[in-house]
Order: sequence, then C-alpha cells, then structure tokens
Amino acid sequence: MRKKNIMSFFIILFSIYSYGQTDTYTNPILPTGADPFSFYHNGFYYYTNTMYNEIKIWKTKNLAHLSDAESKTIFVPPKGKPFSEHLWAPEIHFIQGAWYLYFAADDGNNDNHRMYVMMNDSEDPFQGEWELKGKIAAKPDRWAIDGNVFEHADQLYMIWSGWEGNINGQQNIYIAKMTTPFTIDGIRVLISEPTQVWEKQGDLKNPPHVSVNEGPQFLEHQGKIFIVFSASHCSTDFYSLGLLELEGNDPLAPHAWKKYPYPIFTKSEENSVYAPGHNSFFKSPDGTEDWILYHANGNPEEGCGQKRSPRMQKFSWNEDGFPNFGIPKPAWVSIPLPSANN
Repeated sequence: MRKKNIMSFFIILFSIYSYGQTDTYTNPILPTGADPFSFYHNGFYYYTNTMYNEIKIWKTKNLAHLSDAESKTIFVPPKGKPFSEHLWAPEIHFIQGAWYLYFAADDGNNDNHRMYVMMNDSEDPFQGEWELKGKIAAKPDRWAIDGNVFEHADQLYMIWSGWEGNINGQQNIYIAKMTTPFTIDGIRVLISEPTQVWEKQGDLKNPPHVSVNEGPQFLEHQGKIFIVFSASHCSTDFYSLGLLELEGNDPLAPHAWKKYPYPIFTKSEENSVYAPGHNSFFKSPDGTEDWILYHANGNPEEGCGQKRSPRMQKFSWNEDGFPNFGIPKPAWVSIPLPSANN
C-alpha cells in the first residue's frame, strides 16, 4: 500500500510538472534572433528573423515552441549582387492569394542598403518555389530598411526606415502606396523623424548613428490606426518603442500622423531586459488576445549583435484605445501560452 501511495504521488507530481510545461513558456523563445516577425495563416504561424547571410522561415502552431518547429532556408543570395550581404529584417506576408517576403540587403556597403521582395504562389510557403521579384523602391530611391506592408481601406501601403539623402544623418519613417505587393507607386512621404531625446540615444562617438526611427509596424484596434516604431540606435540599452497615431483617414498626409510624446515600451533593469525593440504583432489562435513579438538583450551593453533574442508577451488596450505593452517580462517567469494554444 505504501509503494502504491508513493507511486501515485509521483504520478500526480509528474502531471503537475507536465501541465506547467505544456501550458506555459518562458522568454526568450529562441537563443538568438533579431527583428522577429510572424504571420498566421490556416492554423500555422510562419516566423522569420534576421539571419544576416540567408533567409529562413519557421512553421509552428505555437510560437513559444519555435526551437522545435519545422524550418526551411528559402534564400541564400549569390555572391556579387546588390543584395548579397547584410540581409536584415525579413517579413513574410500572405497577400492576395500568394506569399511575399520582404527584406533589406546590400552589396557589403551599408550605404547601398535597399529593400527587396520574393514571391511564392503556393498555398504553403514551405512548398512551391520562391522567386526573387527584385528591388522594391519609392521615388527618390534612397537607403531603405525594415519594410512593413499593410492594407487600409482596400489599399496596400508600405512603411519603412530610410535616409533623407545619400548620407547617414538620421533614419526616418516613410510611407508610400503600392500598386502590387511588389511595386511601390509614386513618391515616398515622410511621416516621422527623430525629434525627442528618447529617439536620439546611441553611440555618441558616431553621431550620425544616434537619431533613429526604424522598424515601423502597423497596428489597428477598433478603428484606430497606429504605427509602432523603434527609436534610438540599437547599440544603446535605451533602444525602445514609440507610437504614431493616424488622425483622419489618409495615411499619405504627413501631418495626420501624431507622435506619442514618450516611449511606450522600454528596458527593464529589474527584469534584466535591455534594448527591447524591432517588434511585430500577432493574435492568439482564437483571435481573442493581442501579443507583441520583439527582440531584446539579457544584459546591459550587448548592442546590436547576435545576443539579441526574440521574446513575446500579451498586451492590453487602455480605455482611450491606446495599446498598453506594460514592461518586458523577465526570463525566469512562466507565462501562460496564447489562448487556444493551451
């Protein structure tokens, strides 16, 4: 009888442990991976992040389990091309019945960074062929990274981070209309530039790299339109998220975008999370929860390298309709999985 009671105890203990392991996760969700992005389609999340010399995608029903997810390298650039080096911030989207993957790259010289797009017309991006459609650029064609595509009022738009001219003075946020998912129509429109102290932190030994607005991401809630962007240089622990709100209904009207006066998501020294930024968004599988996916460092002064890791957490909405991201969760806290994943 005693042996039976002991066995029952261990079975119960194992069940409790297994339940906790199944229904919760801890950050980070991968050991490394800057600029995380995911797209939910037909019951799966398709995820990607910066790999620098190739583009890789993951397929999973649960973003918290990326380390066990199916993955596939879909693009290794040939040598000697304008897009052969420094592949940054890929984003995968399902638009008008086909898959598109947007990324920034150069020829080894950062001054030549531009955005590019690939297409796959298969229902499953792990099947079929990925075709490089080429460069995607507005007029004037300037340095550009971090393209994000969204639809508003039946019109496609692209937002990105770019330079005003050909010299790295500061990074601004631009927007333009798209005629197709791989074509920008007309000139770019400036909608945000670094003006606040919290947007101008960075390596003071290299002033042109201090003032930064980058990584723009579209966010919509109950009729309100926002762009969440990353501010300051990624080399500083003060790298954080800012917020733009569209006042009116014309995204191409520069003065229609109002900037929130202070950052909305910043480092947490008490939680050992530094330089949180370059985020994206996703909903829980049942559509009831909003989640932010972002990268951060686990120690101070780790900069822009491969120590940045992807993290995720649920966020809420204030009564005034603005997003409330709270503070970054520490690595030692168990977090419930998105609804319908548990």
